[in-house]
Amino acid sequence: MTTATTARSRRSLRLVGAGALTFALVATGTAAATAQGGAKAVSKSGACSASSTWKLKAKPDNAKVQIEFQVDSNVVGQTWAVSIKDNGASVFAGNAKTVGPSGSFSVSKLTADRAGADSIVATARNAATGETCRGAVTLP
Repeated sequence: MTTATTARSRRSLRLVGAGALTFALVATGTAAATAQGGAKAVSKSGACSASSTWKLKAKPDNAKVQIEFQVDSNVVGQTWAVSIKDNGASVFAGNAKTVGPSGSFSVSKLTADRAGADSIVATARNAATGETCRGAVTLP
């Protein structure tokens, strides 16, 4: 075997080993996500009725559901009326204020994992401008 052939063989073995390690890590992560309630995290984002954007995430967490709702208006100091519901049951109702430096807010809640799929709806309304944001995800 030539030196060049030996070097290519070693490089190929390293790539195969790295690929196998990556596959093992991904498979382990998938198993861990499935073990926590049989479902993976879900996330959606979108535009609000004016220039703001929203993001809604939900994931299983030890027989509970972790929910995070973010709104980014790029304006510091705005007050938003926020509501989060899981299968129609109120999880959060209150105000949130955008903070610097990004002009965004985030509301995080940990709630009971209800029977069946969790249909989560989050809304926010800017008190001063009337702009609204609405996001929905379903956690199987």
